[in-house]
Amino acid sequence: MKTFTKVVVLTTTLALAACAKSPFDRSGNGAGAGAGSLDNGGISSSALDANSPAYFNQTIGDTVLFAVDQSTINDTARATLSQQANWLNNNTTYSAIVEGHADEQGTREYNLALGARRAAAARDYLVANGVADNRLRTVTFGKERPLAVCSTEECYAKNRRAVTVISAGVGS
Repeated sequence: MKTFTKVVVLTTTLALAACAKSPFDRSGNGAGAGAGSLDNGGISSSALDANSPAYFNQTIGDTVLFAVDQSTINDTARATLSQQANWLNNNTTYSAIVEGHADEQGTREYNLALGARRAAAARDYLVANGVADNRLRTVTFGKERPLAVCSTEECYAKNRRAVTVISAGVGS
């Protein structure tokens, strides 16, 4: 009988733990062009230091989106990248890695190449706007790191992106 009681208590505990709310936001926030993907736990952008990476992510936005099979910078992306360049030019102790991503349609090889073109396009825009090229690196993930796993156009659009990831130190 002791074993049965232990099993019931353990099962009840596991069931209650499964019902608990996760402390992490998994809402996929940051899907819009220029929308940052960092959840600052309810901290408003006005409370953040304008020179912090958190400010960059939340207020400026680390993500720009692309059209299907394109690596051309559109007007919305241009506005976000201009703000990113301004922030990077004012915060020269930071460097960045520009990640290129694609949706799950197409072959792995094609999407890796497309992600590379998207990362390069965003990097080139930042360099053209005064960011020293030794502070920027690019990497492509193609379709390997989707923001959302899905099968609708609205969802695919979230994965066609370039993400600027801030890191400490020049060339780190």
